[in-house]
Amino acid sequence: MDRYITYIFPCEYPCDKSPRTFDIVDYRLHRLIPYKMRQRITFFHKYEDGIEPTSLKLASRSLSGPDIIAEREDRITLALEELPTELQELLRGSQELYIRWQKPAAYEIVGPWSSRITPGLHVFYTPGNGGKPDGERLCRLFRTAFGPLDCTSSESFTKLPNDRFSHSTAYQYYHILNDLSHFSTYIEQYICTSGNTECEARAQRLLTANSVDLSYDTISHVVKVSALWPHGRQPLSIDSHPDHRAEVGIMMPDAPPHLEPHELGVTGLLTVLGEDSKPAPTLFSFPSRHKHTAGSSFSSSFLSPSGLHPTMQLRLSSSKPPMEGAYCSLHTYLTLPRTVFADRYQLGDELFLSSKNLTSLRYISHPVDLEAPDYAMKLWGSSVLLELQPPDTEDDQPWTAEIPLHLRYLSPARHGYKGIDVPWPVVFWACTAEDGTKFPNSPFDRVNLGYDGLFGPRTIFWHVDPKPAAGENLYHNIQVPVLDLGRANGISTGTATVVLMGFLFVVWKLVSVCLGTGYGSKKLGKGRKRKKW
Repeated sequence: MDRYITYIFPCEYPCDKSPRTFDIVDYRLHRLIPYKMRQRITFFHKYEDGIEPTSLKLASRSLSGPDIIAEREDRITLALEELPTELQELLRGSQELYIRWQKPAAYEIVGPWSSRITPGLHVFYTPGNGGKPDGERLCRLFRTAFGPLDCTSSESFTKLPNDRFSHSTAYQYYHILNDLSHFSTYIEQYICTSGNTECEARAQRLLTANSVDLSYDTISHVVKVSALWPHGRQPLSIDSHPDHRAEVGIMMPDAPPHLEPHELGVTGLLTVLGEDSKPAPTLFSFPSRHKHTAGSSFSSSFLSPSGLHPTMQLRLSSSKPPMEGAYCSLHTYLTLPRTVFADRYQLGDELFLSSKNLTSLRYISHPVDLEAPDYAMKLWGSSVLLELQPPDTEDDQPWTAEIPLHLRYLSPARHGYKGIDVPWPVVFWACTAEDGTKFPNSPFDRVNLGYDGLFGPRTIFWHVDPKPAAGENLYHNIQVPVLDLGRANGISTGTATVVLMGFLFVVWKLVSVCLGTGYGSKKLGKGRKRKKW
């Protein structure tokens, strides 16, 4: 795709003779088509699931055809003026805002959307002019859009090391969120205009999406909202509003000539609704920092019994690096809600780490209070980056790594136990690309995922697929022993009784001494005189 950027356009873009850029020159579109919503819809299928171009019906501003078995991504680009007022004001005072949501379910990767994050809601934020975050406004907006969140002020956010890596945001927030039902309702009420059934249908479709992203930065000065649906049967029926620009792509993997190791190649059909008379064939490649490690997977579990110091065990199917001739290291990135934490001092012992098949602790967010109970904290939790230590053997066999964690004291609950959810981590190989390799903006890569900001700009991430057991999702549920509210009254009464009895015993002994009936009444030995007071 980078090659398309270097082309000299035969006419001012967009025009009939200009190449289809597939949203790669988004900044040019914003300059030439101000305040117009633009959408890009991409279907990515396997080779055997292709459809005949002749089966596609292209009308003036619509495209239809038979159902296709593919992944689907919708990306909508909006100007600030097209957003609700409260969101406009927040973004104008921000340098960067990235909201990422991931469904807690494993899925098959077919297209170029290989990057992974832990399930739940992630927020990465940098305030404007290097100031402090307006936590109250951020949290209020998040609660309005996503429902009840444990976010109250700037104290709910953790600070990220953006002084080390300029491509990292300044603050991070995380919350376990299973679905987007509240967000879907928010879009229908505050973004969709009255009677806009197409907008309402899009909002409802978010309930079945695998992931949803919202991205804003001051350089592009636009908001990009993208949603990805899992590989499966997708209806091929798309309509476009006359005032909007809609681009549709039906793609599959391919290898163009001279494909570089850090690039991905695709081929297929591209159509701009309202401009093209028929789908145009295309073949291109683009650099990608996120790739899929084929034939490799991992599972995650907690060793039993877990107790108050549970151990997370990662079982990996392979120890073979994905690239030959390049330096690669295997990492896991944990996003831990504040109910559970890792001890940086424990993870600083090299001998202890080696016994767990760990190499080193590469990063842990600050601060992490080792003593505070859950109900006394405002911070969302912590994130941890660990380098794993694959076995040094020629046989590529399954192996395990263990990560020691600790639970905080939780508030009382009935029956003496309280359930908490801990998301599965992400596991990936971090490989260094050759000197001189550049990674310009890719049309499919996701940025600001938390861990990518902890590596250099020439790092390629090879992601390992999570593989939960049948019927399980990507959350661990742990039952934590707490004070039983049903027995709290009895315990309080018993404690008060024991304290009172002890107090009465002490008073009785003191009174006994004063009355001379206790220890002071014993006869003195010979030659000793009673001391006068």
